[in-house]
Amino acid sequence: MEEEYDIVILSSRPQLFTKTLGGRYHLCQYPIFEQFMHRVTPNAKLIVLDLVSLEGMDLSLIESIKKKDDVENVPIVVIHSDSMKESRLQAFELGCDDYVDDSIPIEEVALRCEKLIYNKIASEQLQAQIKQATELAFIAMSDTSDLGINIQFLLDVHECSNLDELGMRLLQSVNSYGLKASLQLRSDMGIKNMDISGIAKELESSLLWELKDDGRYVDFGRRSVMNYEQVSLLVKNMPLEDEKKYGALKDNIFSLLQGADARLKALENIAQVEDQQKLVKALSARMQSMMANIDEGYQNVMRNIADVVENMSDGISEVIVNLALHEEQEKALERVMEYGIQSTNVIFSEGLKLDEDFNQVIKQLGQFLSSDNVNLSSQQRQKILELIQEQ
Repeated sequence: MEEEYDIVILSSRPQLFTKTLGGRYHLCQYPIFEQFMHRVTPNAKLIVLDLVSLEGMDLSLIESIKKKDDVENVPIVVIHSDSMKESRLQAFELGCDDYVDDSIPIEEVALRCEKLIYNKIASEQLQAQIKQATELAFIAMSDTSDLGINIQFLLDVHECSNLDELGMRLLQSVNSYGLKASLQLRSDMGIKNMDISGIAKELESSLLWELKDDGRYVDFGRRSVMNYEQVSLLVKNMPLEDEKKYGALKDNIFSLLQGADARLKALENIAQVEDQQKLVKALSARMQSMMANIDEGYQNVMRNIADVVENMSDGISEVIVNLALHEEQEKALERVMEYGIQSTNVIFSEGLKLDEDFNQVIKQLGQFLSSDNVNLSSQQRQKILELIQEQ
């Protein structure tokens, strides 16, 4: 059977909403304020104040209603003949939900009242759902309070910058569960064995190494070895007497191992990038040294060629005097020597220009590759490429 909701009405007009709302709601109408107030309870879905039919009554009635316990959320409709803006503002400030002019047909008034009732019912249902969800969430949080430990670890683990810090944070989180454990982290940076004191125990370290490939869980008595790729944990006091807690701890600890393994791989990547940066800088320095030596050798060759040509010219000039050549032969030979000197000078000038460009490339590469920030921008990479392609 559909539930019948109460509408509490203060009015001296007989059967105000009988024809419009009476078939769907329980109408509780009273002409006397004291009787009306006695019926106003939290169970009411709507309160109607018909001030048009009540002499001496005004909007102050709303204040009296709101003072009653647990009725502040019950919507109030005022039927009034005063449509002045000031009256509407006053009604709103006092907590009225709708202010209806008496000239509006009663059918429309009923529709507006019914809309407020629907909103009230929907609000109560929503509040009930929220309350139920809150209670369920509280129960869930109480049952899985360990979740906070895991969340905090996953938030903090990204701040770890080395294996010691990572291992200690993981062991502290495991210790928050009341568990004693030893840890092994395996990476390109080495193998780190430790317990909560920071000290590695030889037997436990060897067990972790031997059992690292024997599956996710290796149980023996109260002890369990838990493995996730590069991280292994030896728990020494698992609660065998509580099967539910035992299983929950395994799941929670395993999520910690996953987070630790992800950070371990990130630290490996960071170390690899740092090594690559050092390598690039070392190669850059070596390349600059080699290129500088090549440049110096190139300039020496160019100078030697120029010296050889000049010496040849001087030698030929001395020989010409003793060859008893006639004037035309001497001039022809001089023209050959002059051509050779001019050609050599042109080549030498071109070599100097090439050498200048070569030095520019060396300078640019040195600036880019010797920087602490080896990661070049796309513009820097394009500039280096253009310099190289121009040569």
